[in-house]
Amino acid sequence: MNDSAPTAVIAGASGFIGSRLVADFTAEGYRVVRIGRAGSGVAVSGDAAPEDVAWSDGAAVRRAVDGAEIVVNLAGKSVNCRYTDRNRDEILNSRLDTTRQLREAIAASATPPRVWLNASTATIYRYSLDRPMTESGGELGTGFSSDIAREWEAEFFEGDLPGTRRVALRMSIVLGDGPATSLLLRLARLGLGGPQLDGWWFGHRRYRGIGQHPSGDGTAPRHRSRGRQKFSWVHIDDVAAAVRFIRDTDGVSGPVNVTAPNPIDNRTLMRSLRRVVGARVGLPAFRWMLEPAMFVLRTEPELVLKSRWVLPGRLAAHGFTFAWPEFEPAAADAADRTRH
Repeated sequence: MNDSAPTAVIAGASGFIGSRLVADFTAEGYRVVRIGRAGSGVAVSGDAAPEDVAWSDGAAVRRAVDGAEIVVNLAGKSVNCRYTDRNRDEILNSRLDTTRQLREAIAASATPPRVWLNASTATIYRYSLDRPMTESGGELGTGFSSDIAREWEAEFFEGDLPGTRRVALRMSIVLGDGPATSLLLRLARLGLGGPQLDGWWFGHRRYRGIGQHPSGDGTAPRHRSRGRQKFSWVHIDDVAAAVRFIRDTDGVSGPVNVTAPNPIDNRTLMRSLRRVVGARVGLPAFRWMLEPAMFVLRTEPELVLKSRWVLPGRLAAHGFTFAWPEFEPAAADAADRTRH
């Protein structure tokens, strides 16, 4: 290992996005330090294996960030689960605790990292059918998912870190060989590749607000979108490219929408997925059909029923170019990756 190599600290490196960033930074010649729950991490090819640090070793976390060029935090329990009380609390606390630990470690650094990128989510914005949401004009939503994002970003931007530029990555659903793509392709292959239609279902409180200031009235929202709910997405290649672009562009700070410039609606989404998987028929799926299906799949209907209409305002303003601006080619590439 070259002792003069810059250091990239990646928390949550064992996940779909994190493993890609570890590989990319390693290929660029970085010394990569991964922070996770244990020391095993992920296998990465390269001249030197990344180093591992456990969250439980606070001193090691502080040493890792001190002198690093960049910190990327993707840590947090996956939202690809049922929103039981236990999972809801773990989704929130896993994000707040790790972000707080990194912030305190950076604040104590003699040589703080130049830039810190922290994951967030585009579901911070409200359900939108009337107009797109950008960083400058977007309206924040209410309920569980939006509260998670608000609390997460508040923890991230807390306090003063004068030596470190901070960027919250408001990512939309990421296409690639990850869990969201696998679920969507599976729905299409099972014949449920028609539009997903919101409507009546038994009342529940899984989507009620959470955190210090829970928002919303606690009821599960229903919208008569007729399959026209918007679907914002981004390809994994563009997520990795955006991270490098933000690292190298000093003028980018604050919340940044990491989402492709051409969102689609649900009907277009499912029609494209049918073509990708070669499914001739796709039955419309009403909420009363989706709820039991998603229960079996151990996830939430929100993935396909919420209208996410989000545009990459700040990335576009700074000249970022997407390699995958259109959905169907991106989905076809993602489907190919899930087969390998």
